[in-house]
Amino acid sequence: MVLLALTVTTSALLADCSTSRTAAAGAPSPSSGVVAALGPGPTAPAPTSSGSPSVRPSGTTPRDAGTMQPYAFTGAGRLAAEARRARPLVYVPEQLAGTVQVIDPRTYAVIATRRVPRSPEHVVPSADLRRLWVNSDAGNALTPIDPRTGAVGTPVPVRDPYNLYFTPDGRSALVMAERLRRVDVRDARTMALRRSLPVPCAGLNHADFTADLTRMLVSCEFSGDLAELDASATRVVRIVDLNHVRTPGATRPADARSMGGPAAMLASGATSMPQDVRLSPDGRSFLVADMLRNGIWVLDATTFHVTRFVRTGLGAHGIYPARDARRVFVSNRGEGSVSVLDGGTLRRLATWRIPGGGSPDMGGVTADGSELWFSGRYDSCVYVLDTVTGRVTHRIRVRPGPHGLLVWPQPGRFSLGHTGNMR
Repeated sequence: MVLLALTVTTSALLADCSTSRTAAAGAPSPSSGVVAALGPGPTAPAPTSSGSPSVRPSGTTPRDAGTMQPYAFTGAGRLAAEARRARPLVYVPEQLAGTVQVIDPRTYAVIATRRVPRSPEHVVPSADLRRLWVNSDAGNALTPIDPRTGAVGTPVPVRDPYNLYFTPDGRSALVMAERLRRVDVRDARTMALRRSLPVPCAGLNHADFTADLTRMLVSCEFSGDLAELDASATRVVRIVDLNHVRTPGATRPADARSMGGPAAMLASGATSMPQDVRLSPDGRSFLVADMLRNGIWVLDATTFHVTRFVRTGLGAHGIYPARDARRVFVSNRGEGSVSVLDGGTLRRLATWRIPGGGSPDMGGVTADGSELWFSGRYDSCVYVLDTVTGRVTHRIRVRPGPHGLLVWPQPGRFSLGHTGNMR
């Protein structure tokens, strides 16, 4: 076993979403954070540039897509032509309610409630940005939304779509069929099944691609593993077992199981629950949130070896780069906070706490970079934070079980999936 020595104090907080607007959260509380290193880590944030990017032609892999600068085209306001046609809206899939609620980001009001197939998990922009897909795993369907109007279309039968990604050439959809333990490769437009890739781990759900778009890393939540695949999902290259790397301050598996929810499905012997996966701003590392270890794994994006672990907070869950890629935001669902990391060093700059607690899950940064939106998974609300001060400016009441919230449109030339993994 490798011991990563670090200590950080956290506390669990829970609260109801009692009002549509909150009082100020106060100034962010800087903290140095403690980072345990196993090797060299990221060194510099990605630069951004101005102008409107164009969506890459279908069927081409952009080898110039910012190797070591993966977020070069996702800076503030850099909307592709197709994204500019979208009506600015926030889509909230509500797993327990079986609905998607639509929020106007100008008024912070819920303006529509749409019934969709059972257990909607995430709302995902298509590779070409022309439609949004609601993933309903228990409902075995992907439901299209027209981003220009917000209108919901006819559900497409698809087995077990917990999450959705796209091959970098834009031709294929990669359905994370968590229950079936496989990646289903489908036509990106029609969702017709092409083939399936069994993956030998449990809880297949989140992913991201290397800077050169040739390989991908997938998290396996319930077995404590990560899977390296080629970008077209034709083969499993390796399985990375996180369970044998010790990180003091982790939640005991028995305690996690007793809390219910997803943790109740943790496999016997598993001590890790990897969640969101994002490439670091310099493209040299993968960042993997772990809600059982309460922080971020750092893996070398060339060797796929663990190099560091960064403690953030209880129930680390979602990872979102700022528009200038100089900071990375991490939602800590178990304690109701957001950790702010330096995009280059991953040093913890601040911890923003939701007043009264909360359960920030998945979300996104607005196109102009001024706001950070999160679903409150266990509090039936959505939180809006100012990305400069960390102040919670709004709490918006929604229906039960809000999960993979999508802020749309977002900058970038094309979508790799999830709630806006843009390049």
